[in-house]
Amino acid sequence: MEITYNKYGDYYLPNLVVSTEGPTYGRFGRIRLKYLKEDRRVAYINLKTSGDLTPHLNEIDREANEMLQLLIEQMAQAQGITEHMKAADQLAWVGAMNNTRNAAGEVVLHNLVFQ
Repeated sequence: MEITYNKYGDYYLPNLVVSTEGPTYGRFGRIRLKYLKEDRRVAYINLKTSGDLTPHLNEIDREANEMLQLLIEQMAQAQGITEHMKAADQLAWVGAMNNTRNAAGEVVLHNLVFQ
């Protein structure tokens, strides 16, 4: 990456290009952004100055959502949460699915977002 400079008065300032790509990331991208800002400051600044922050957050969010859906399906199957259970006892099914969803969310946060 080559940086060019312009002279303004007595000073040379770098020609910085502002990315016009809007953020499309969701929950996991916002959590990753907060994590980078607070706990990984150097990585945040490097991503921001190189223009790779938004694409990085979009990719993390996409991967995290895919991983979350896969884990929910696998964990529900392993715990025996089925449509039959949903028809027989909706309240138990909702509780079991909420537990599964929360556990899968914690796994995604630990293994993908906070790395």
